[in-house]
Amino acid sequence: MPVVLIERQTPQIAIVTLNRPERRNALTIELLNELTAAIKVASDEPHERVLILRGAGVAFCTGLDLKEAADPKKAQITADLVAKTLITLSQTRLITIAVVHGAAVAGGAGIMSACDFVVAAERTKIGYPEVRRGLVAGLVMTFLRRQVGERIMRELVLGSELIDAKRALEIGLVNRVVAKDDLMSEAQKFADSVLQGAPNALTQTKKLIEELWSSSVKEDVDLALKHHMQARESAEAREGIAAFNEKRPPKWIN
Repeated sequence: MPVVLIERQTPQIAIVTLNRPERRNALTIELLNELTAAIKVASDEPHERVLILRGAGVAFCTGLDLKEAADPKKAQITADLVAKTLITLSQTRLITIAVVHGAAVAGGAGIMSACDFVVAAERTKIGYPEVRRGLVAGLVMTFLRRQVGERIMRELVLGSELIDAKRALEIGLVNRVVAKDDLMSEAQKFADSVLQGAPNALTQTKKLIEELWSSSVKEDVDLALKHHMQARESAEAREGIAAFNEKRPPKWIN
């Protein structure tokens, strides 16, 4: 069973589905590679203009698969792949729509935030619990800082509590909140609105949005990767990930 599905809803709209429902679409090396490939396949189709990204099963994406992340030999590979995926998603010429339900947590919230537009189901849980695993939410903070104020960002990444979709809407982390059954129709409404725009004008508008920032997404991700890896290779991360996998509270050493 492929861990990422790609289908064409119309010649102009591609739907990409994260397809590890049994693990709540947790991010593995395989899934990250296939997601990046799917984005590139859709981007290379000249008629494609919109990409809708969603998750199969009960949740959009719960971040890194911490079973795989417990292997220290894979730490650099998965971190590099998350960085590559976020850059690919943010820099595609396609207008990207994240359709989010259940949970978008840690790297899953990062993938959501790297999209141009987010529609979330009511009661979706969103958050950045990395510090509770001994990790630094560096890569996803690249996008978080662009979308919410610093005060809110500090609350989310230092307090590390999950918020609901309503709160995410209030702080500007998502664009729309609807009933779960209305998710795809709401995404379709925005796609229809996008498709009324001229293709090259939309591409240039996306580029300008990126260039208006004093640093590029790539520069920010490179800086974030350094901080993420410092934490990822620490004793705290080993303990935090082990505690999560063993379903026990972590034993932090002050």
